[in-house]
Amino acid sequence: MASLSPLSVLLLVLLAHEVICQQETEMDQEELSGLFEFMGSLLEDPTWDQTYPQPCSDTPWPGVECESTGLENPPRFHVTRIHIGPDILNPPCKTTAKLSHSLLKLPYLKALSLFNCFTSSPVSLSPTLFGTTLSSLEHLAIESNPSLTGEIPPSLAVVGTLRVLCLAQNNLQGEIPNTFGGLVSLEQLDLSSNNLSGSIPEEIGDLRSLTILDLSWNGLENEVPSSLCQLQFLQKMDFRSNKLQGKVPQSLGQLNRLVLLDLSHNLLIGPIPETLSGLQQLEYLMIEYNPLNSEIPLFLESLRKIIVLSFSGCGLRGFLSNTLSSLQNLSALSLDNNSLNGTVPPNLGALPNLDHLNLSHNQFSGELIFPQEFIIRIGKRLDVRGNTGLCLSQELFKNRNISTTYLETPPCLGTSANINSSRTWAEDHNPGDGSTLKPFWDDKRGGSSHLVGLDQNLCILCFVVWFIV
Repeated sequence: MASLSPLSVLLLVLLAHEVICQQETEMDQEELSGLFEFMGSLLEDPTWDQTYPQPCSDTPWPGVECESTGLENPPRFHVTRIHIGPDILNPPCKTTAKLSHSLLKLPYLKALSLFNCFTSSPVSLSPTLFGTTLSSLEHLAIESNPSLTGEIPPSLAVVGTLRVLCLAQNNLQGEIPNTFGGLVSLEQLDLSSNNLSGSIPEEIGDLRSLTILDLSWNGLENEVPSSLCQLQFLQKMDFRSNKLQGKVPQSLGQLNRLVLLDLSHNLLIGPIPETLSGLQQLEYLMIEYNPLNSEIPLFLESLRKIIVLSFSGCGLRGFLSNTLSSLQNLSALSLDNNSLNGTVPPNLGALPNLDHLNLSHNQFSGELIFPQEFIIRIGKRLDVRGNTGLCLSQELFKNRNISTTYLETPPCLGTSANINSSRTWAEDHNPGDGSTLKPFWDDKRGGSSHLVGLDQNLCILCFVVWFIV
């Protein structure tokens, strides 16, 4: 038998490689059909399947990613990630967009994200849209869809592979399914900015891998469940702007990895439990606008990593002690609209990172004594208006290098600042409309101001990381 020449061997190798490549570009026809149907139910382009007949190989689309398991013979590509949003198309979806059950024909799908898809015609999530068929799904983000209504599908609770679930900024109603406690792999749960009602399920405490829990801007009621103390990996707990009642559970002090705790704009009563002194990693504590009606918690001085601290409008009473001056990382302190009295501790002006101080509309009295350097540095981010017994020190009031007009605070009696003036202090200082200074972290729904480092949309960020990886 004649041996093959080196050239013939090379040609055979190249031919075999070409055959393998052609095999790898193939997709299961059922899966390909499911992808075409799913995209057709969302996108404006009716010829998408003709323009991208091989979306995993020859005709790729930026929002679809595929992988080969390497275990099949011949090899097959499978759709693993789908992303539709304004970063790819504008508008992302057609006005009659809906979620097709063809999604269930994509069993290898790992990540699905839909942003700004449902903006006009009402669309609801079918109770059977998700299920055990999606046994590979790890990341689900359906966000910023104002016409997405209805309840959270209970079928989501059986997708045990989910690690990230983000259904934020939609118009979902009903209660949070208590069956979510079975999503034991879940690391991030964001249901913020919807119209959810009912209680926070006790079963959420079973999500032991959870690092982010955001249920803010809903209509959730009743008490904060004590079972949440089991979330030992939790770093962010945001329950802002709900209707939560009762006391803050003492057991929350066991969340020793917590970095952000936002319970503001609820109906919680005081006092705040001293057990929260165990939150030694805490950097952001916002409990503003709750009827606490108690004194400032003494444990705050032990939160040495705290950056933002807000107890505005909580009915706080009593004195403001010097202990807060030990919080060297404190950047923003808001205690406005309370009933605090006594003098303002001068040591607050020595905090090296303090850049926002709101003590307005309390009952502080006596002389306001802050270093000149502090007054110059913080400027109009210092608000002490509405404290009728408070006055400026003679040194500050007479210093021509410092404008104190915005403080709307008179000089202390006995100063010579206005001795030769026939005008009143109010005429000299033009107090303006007296509107309250808003803290920079006061995040309004749909607004643009956010916490630095925490204002990024977590769902989008996670999906981008997924796509890169």
